Amino acid sequence: METKEEADGPGAPGLCCASFNQDTTSLAVGNKTGYRLFSVTSVDKLDEDLCGSDTPDVYIVERLFSSSLVVVVSQATPRRMNVYHFKKGTEICNYSYSNNILSVRLNRQRLVVCLEESIYIHNIKDMKLLKTLLSTPPNPSGLCALSINHSNSYLAYPGSATIGEIIVYDANNLNTVTMIPAHDSPLAAITFNAAGTRLASASERGTVIRVFSVPEGHRLLEFRRGMKRYVNISSLSFSPDNQFLCASSNTETVHIFKLEHPTPSGEESSPTWSAYVGKVFSAASSYLPAQVSDMMNQDRAFATVRLDVYGQRNVCALATIQKLPRLLVTSSDGQLCIYNLDPHEGGECVLAKKHRLLGSDSESGGSEETEPQTGPPAQSLPTYAATVATSSATPSPATLTGLRRAGPVCLDDENEFPPISWCRDGTGSGKGRRA
Repeated sequence: METKEEADGPGAPGLCCASFNQDTTSLAVGNKTGYRLFSVTSVDKLDEDLCGSDTPDVYIVERLFSSSLVVVVSQATPRRMNVYHFKKGTEICNYSYSNNILSVRLNRQRLVVCLEESIYIHNIKDMKLLKTLLSTPPNPSGLCALSINHSNSYLAYPGSATIGEIIVYDANNLNTVTMIPAHDSPLAAITFNAAGTRLASASERGTVIRVFSVPEGHRLLEFRRGMKRYVNISSLSFSPDNQFLCASSNTETVHIFKLEHPTPSGEESSPTWSAYVGKVFSAASSYLPAQVSDMMNQDRAFATVRLDVYGQRNVCALATIQKLPRLLVTSSDGQLCIYNLDPHEGGECVLAKKHRLLGSDSESGGSEETEPQTGPPAQSLPTYAATVATSSATPSPATLTGLRRAGPVCLDDENEFPPISWCRDGTGSGKGRRA
């Protein structure tokens, strides 16, 4: 996620990728020198669990919960996935594919590898290939989401390259469940909640975020992020308790929406002025054109965060740290910011701590005290220009080649929340051709 000038210039190099694990207790980052794993269980302290320098130019790194299993993909070999047991310092296996790997998703049963026009589903216990979804719609950004609930292990991916259709696939039973017509424009972000019963999505326009039921595909909620068109939403994340949904983009604002459901018909809501106005708008919407009616029924953000820079690729997550709700934002300039979220009043979130993940003055990630941002945000040029390297080698005739199998994979934790990650630029440039 950095240009050559930025990589050679002063200061710390930018990140190529970042991803929170399924329960948001760990943060994995990759850059030109390798990859690192950090423990995110305290606001003031950021412990480094691993610093792997044996694999340079890492653009995908995913950790399975708090276990020792980590998946790494390097720009040097973009068609090969390496699976490591980092505590033992051993490689579990590696697989090579017919095209560049664009994303990897994990849960306790499945490991999913997404290429531009195909998806591979492995059994994570022994890494056996269970299913190959060939000729999927062109997906140059590798957009997909995998839920992690044992009984609702669903995979979601784009069903079209021109409109925002979502295919929901049962990763346990290996069959298609439903197709959701989510947006008029192509998809930009999708994510499941912890239980695998809700799916949130945003399109390339970036103004509307919708929440659907799974597996039925019914539209439940709709939120308006803003009036700007063509905002690049890079990250969506449900809170562990399914009360909030956050969205970050290439603007300076992160939005947090409250997942409130309509009051049952038999109950009267509190007689407040806002409730009265809401009823008036609801009644009037039935007489207005559909587009106007939809806009009137869209909820606004419950809470917001103004970042001190904008135009940078980032990933956001909602977590409970030290018994309080927090918003975590990692940006491609190598910083992790932790904000306090007021679950009752909302409003502007307060910056609690800023950590440097790749400080130029230290080998390990450091941290610094930071006052809440009060003035206008400082502008910054985008730093997420690094893309997946295009291999010049002739692809192997084999679609998939597995090497060094090391027996069953040992999982040593019991947490269940979906992974959130980003990597590469938003344009999908630099991807390899199909074999």
